[in-house]
Amino acid sequence: MRLQSFILICVLLHVQSCKPAEHNATQPCKEPFVVVLGIAQDAGYPQAGCTKACCKDLWNQQRGRKMVSCLALVDPRSGSAWMFDATPDFKYQLAKLNGEARLSGVFLTHAHIGHYTGLMHLGHEAMGAKDVPVYAMPRMANFLIENGPWSQLVNFHNIALRPLTADSTVILNERLKVRPFLVPHRDEYSETVGYEIMGPSKSLIFIPDIDKWDRWDRSVLEMVKAHDYNLLDGTFYENGEIPGRDMSQIPHPFIEESMALFHSLTAVQKSRVFFIHLNHTNPVLQPNSTARKRVLQQGFGVAGEGMKLTL
Repeated sequence: MRLQSFILICVLLHVQSCKPAEHNATQPCKEPFVVVLGIAQDAGYPQAGCTKACCKDLWNQQRGRKMVSCLALVDPRSGSAWMFDATPDFKYQLAKLNGEARLSGVFLTHAHIGHYTGLMHLGHEAMGAKDVPVYAMPRMANFLIENGPWSQLVNFHNIALRPLTADSTVILNERLKVRPFLVPHRDEYSETVGYEIMGPSKSLIFIPDIDKWDRWDRSVLEMVKAHDYNLLDGTFYENGEIPGRDMSQIPHPFIEESMALFHSLTAVQKSRVFFIHLNHTNPVLQPNSTARKRVLQQGFGVAGEGMKLTL
């Protein structure tokens, strides 16, 4: 246990900073990195209409609130940034990039409300953006083209759709590549993808939504072993978390299930896993909860807003 805790502390110190030789006042970090801009499930934290203990104290205070799950890939050398998902908190998340990088594109995972509706801020009622590249799978792209108000963004050239193909690599520049891969999820309006983000020396996996690991035709264990950082679906901590709801109708891998599945990983491999996309009912959101302590004690991590992962 002490060894796992030591390794996790070392990893967290690393992922939130640049290499020491590169991080100082006169020589800012030039290595590309991913920054976590949000960690909550689609509806954010607190969630609309929730007056239960998990949310009630947050309505009158800013501290403790969390934005919707989102990443940004930043290349300090070129000053470019690419966001992964356009959430309802898009304007606040974009503001976090201002002064550090310009928005050069958005990669969408799927057509559930927390993952694409932030595109509205690019429209003529708001930013009036011009041809912002939006990378989308075929069904996702067709959904935007064929349904208003999203079709306005296409017709007014606020966004420029860039087609994606599963398992085909998008080269952003000489140092950065992105590859989408299909995952099973509730695909009412679009397919669902996760992303592999590849930098000069490290790689990252982002899977904010998936039904269950055993419904996937790939091994998440091998995925974790092969990548330096893995930001994985942690929507719910355990079954029964939402009283009165049949949770089989909103399938996600419970964090308890994931930790049991990942039990055979080494301490170093476990330290590469960070749970993200946390529902407002998830006790892991509570800083001193038993659930959060258990996750950390077992050697795993919880994604935090502002966390930087150097690539």
